[in-house]
Amino acid sequence: MTEGQWYYCLTHHAVEPYEGCKSENRLGPYPTAADAANALEKVRERNEEWDTDPRFNDDLDAPPNQRDDDADGFVIFPGP
Repeated sequence: MTEGQWYYCLTHHAVEPYEGCKSENRLGPYPTAADAANALEKVRERNEEWDTDPRFNDDLDAPPNQRDDDADGFVIFPGP
């Protein structure tokens, strides 16, 4: 495959050029087909980095009812 914009299709589990499936069903763009083929591994690596990054886990010491478990940035405190 040649250089350009490449995507990893989550529906077909395949590397596709720009003219492939809808954007909502793919990851990318990547500069090479090889990078697109490695998309899921890159996602795993990033998830692991974020899961272990203290900037994103700063509420682990908070009581369970005060944790921001839905990752929207808001903590919902229980009512009276």
